[in-house]
Amino acid sequence: MEPRQSLLAALREAIRGPGWAPGRHLVEGGMPSLDGATGWLNSPPLTTEGLRGRVVAVDFWTYTCINWLRTAPYRRAWHESYRDSGLVVLGVHTPEFAFERDVGNVRRAVEDLRIRHPVAVDSDYAVWTAFANMYWPALYLVDAQGKIRFTHAGEGAYEESEGVIRQLLSEVGADGTLPGPVGDERDVEGRGVEAAADRAHLASGETYLGADRTEHFASPERLAVGSSRRYTAPSRLPAEHWALTGGWTVQPDAVLLDEPGGRIRVRFTARDLHLVMAPAVTVPVPFRVLLDGRPPGADHGEDVDDDGAGTLTEPRLHQLVRQRRPVVERTFEIGFADPGVRAFAVTFG
Repeated sequence: MEPRQSLLAALREAIRGPGWAPGRHLVEGGMPSLDGATGWLNSPPLTTEGLRGRVVAVDFWTYTCINWLRTAPYRRAWHESYRDSGLVVLGVHTPEFAFERDVGNVRRAVEDLRIRHPVAVDSDYAVWTAFANMYWPALYLVDAQGKIRFTHAGEGAYEESEGVIRQLLSEVGADGTLPGPVGDERDVEGRGVEAAADRAHLASGETYLGADRTEHFASPERLAVGSSRRYTAPSRLPAEHWALTGGWTVQPDAVLLDEPGGRIRVRFTARDLHLVMAPAVTVPVPFRVLLDGRPPGADHGEDVDDDGAGTLTEPRLHQLVRQRRPVVERTFEIGFADPGVRAFAVTFG
């Protein structure tokens, strides 16, 4: 699966030229400044100059990005395994959605995800811009002299990336004291939302629900951006399409539920389905998930029970489906008891 691309990436990709593509790249140049970070977690403020003499793994992430979440076991393992050998894993949290700019939400995510390494809160995109970055996740490996030696966009390449980390550490004299590779020493198998995608059965692509980026909307009513409208779903939803029922306001980055009982319906083929969503206030909002019109049973995700019942309490990515039988095309539906819910994006795995 491709790494998640920012809204500004198309312009930057044009600047890089037609031969550039996400993946592994050797990069020349020094590590850019961290001065624009709006806050720091797990560490006092760090500087590029202060990190000289250490090997640095700069990890651009945002806490609702499923592509980054599946890399998290390796980021944690590298920190635990190599911090005493001279490695600094440095997370740079650059938000995709507005609620991810809230440092309180980022702090909660850092705690929930058991992140112990330093995190620069990059809510104004200053560090992102300094690196000319375009993707979540993106990894930049910097040697002890402050030179970027390797970068990788997206999931995967874990052994290759760790091999570069070990090489850079050996260059500063840590070769004889390095622990074994993390796959030999630690459990890096992801669980829950961090589990590797089932790519053999993954046929659905990420679907944004806000007007700025949405595609494949199937309700017969036209999207009314910025104003409330009642929507209905077609009797048969085409593959890879989505629809609304009830009263909703379509916003640039999300759909906002205006009345109780609104539903979102998606036709998909994947083992996992996730929904990035947020309550309007801190009052919990009950919701119910159906698969092909029935409770999900054993195919429920970790944020719902067998009956499809769940509660929305905070803005984050929610895993709502994990198919445990052979993966087939399904119709997903989620209904909300109360208004004020905002739904941003549907992702798959």
